[in-house]
Amino acid sequence: MIGRFWESVGGKLADRWAGASGPALVFWVGGLLAWLLGHGGWHRLTDLGTWLQRQSAAGQVAALLALLLGIATSSVVVGWAVEGTLRLMEGYPTRPVAFLRPLLLRWTRRSAQRVLTELQELAVEIAEGRATPDQRARFQHLDRRRRDWPSRPDRYMPTRVGNILRAGESRPVDKYGLDPVAVWPHMWLLLPSQVRQDLVAARTALDGAVAGFLWGLLFSVFTVWTPWALPVSAAAVTITCFFLLPARARSFADVVEAAIDLHRIDLYKQLRWPLPGDPVAERASGRLLTKYLVRGIGTPEPAFTPPSDP
Repeated sequence: MIGRFWESVGGKLADRWAGASGPALVFWVGGLLAWLLGHGGWHRLTDLGTWLQRQSAAGQVAALLALLLGIATSSVVVGWAVEGTLRLMEGYPTRPVAFLRPLLLRWTRRSAQRVLTELQELAVEIAEGRATPDQRARFQHLDRRRRDWPSRPDRYMPTRVGNILRAGESRPVDKYGLDPVAVWPHMWLLLPSQVRQDLVAARTALDGAVAGFLWGLLFSVFTVWTPWALPVSAAAVTITCFFLLPARARSFADVVEAAIDLHRIDLYKQLRWPLPGDPVAERASGRLLTKYLVRGIGTPEPAFTPPSDP
């Protein structure tokens, strides 16, 4: 994905995480509740308050600063782990779990093939006027699901999130011949400030979902104090993985695609690249432009357009 780009110019995400300590506060409050459940109940909270009152003013300030520092530090640490976790959740292999990638890819291909086969069957029913309302609703549902997969099987990723993001990358290639991975740094510099803000907001929401997964996973450590921490952790991880994270990934992919849809012509103009005259020509021109940006072209064609007036 274009995640590598976001590591450096995605709005300084790690810096923002340093100040976004709300999830960390919720996590540690939950840890405190787990500790209370495992150590006699609510009266232990009174004991903590009594202990704090016995400290000097300097001791109380030090305890408060230590608490705030712990919350902020844990927030930063989780923020640092977001990028690597997202790549893992996309399906990019790491050595300990690389053996799972072929298995997951086979499952993805089978699942996609089932959906495509059913879509084709329903399309025939709809085209011939025999489809029931339920069949039409099913067709619309499957058509939305198909959008979450890349257009070609060789682009499939082994995870749902990976396929959603890869599909977002694939659509500009299919429509315009432009590879977002190659052209995105150039596109970013041409985008209006409001579009940049929307992109950063969408990426922040995606990273927030990944962070929510990490916080939910880490909450399981509190099972040493109470078994109730395990179902809470499992619920948080399940909701994040199956609902929140795919929705945020879909939103981010859609915003990236929309930015390319609306502003790709600015890229052509700024690079003095000839504007294509029709969709077929644009795909060929976009592929050549992508090649030009990646490694250059050793031929005099296409000729640059005259520079625009300042």
